[in-house]
Amino acid sequence: MTKTAKIDIGIKDKDRKAIADGLSRLLADTYTLYLKTHNFHWNVTGPMFQTLHLMFETQYNELALAVDQIAERIRALGYPAPGTYADYVKLSSIKETAGVPKAEKMIALLVEGQEAVARTARSVFPVVDKANDEPSADLLTQRMQIHEKNAWMLRSLIEK
Repeated sequence: MTKTAKIDIGIKDKDRKAIADGLSRLLADTYTLYLKTHNFHWNVTGPMFQTLHLMFETQYNELALAVDQIAERIRALGYPAPGTYADYVKLSSIKETAGVPKAEKMIALLVEGQEAVARTARSVFPVVDKANDEPSADLLTQRMQIHEKNAWMLRSLIEK
C-alpha cells in the first residue's frame, strides 16, 4: 500500500483541483493543436510550401515543449496529467480536421486553434489568480503571449 504525502504549497486542495482541471483542458488543447500543426507540416503543398513547412515546424516544436511544461505543472499541483487521445478528445475545444485541406485553409484552421488555446488559457486565469498561484499564472501568461503572436503571424499570411 502506497501513501501519498500531503501537499502543502499554500494553495487550498479545492483550488489546486480547479487549477489542475483547467490546466488539463489547456493541455488537451495544446496537444490537439500540436498534432494538427504537425500533420499540416507533413502535408502542406503549394507555392508557400517552404515558408509554411518551416513555420509549422517551428510552431509544433514549441507546442511539444509546452505540453511538457503544462503536464508537469499539473503534476506539481498533485494531480495526474491527462495523456491519452480519449482524454484529449473529451477535454479539448479544438476539433480534428479530416483529410488534407489546401494550404490557405490549413492556415485558417491553425489561426482558430491558436486562438482557442489562448481562450482556454485565459479562462483558467481567474481561479489561478484567486488562489495566488503565481507559477500557474506565469505559465498561462506565457502561453497566451505565444498563441496570440502565432495567431497574428498566421493570420497575416491570409489577410487580403
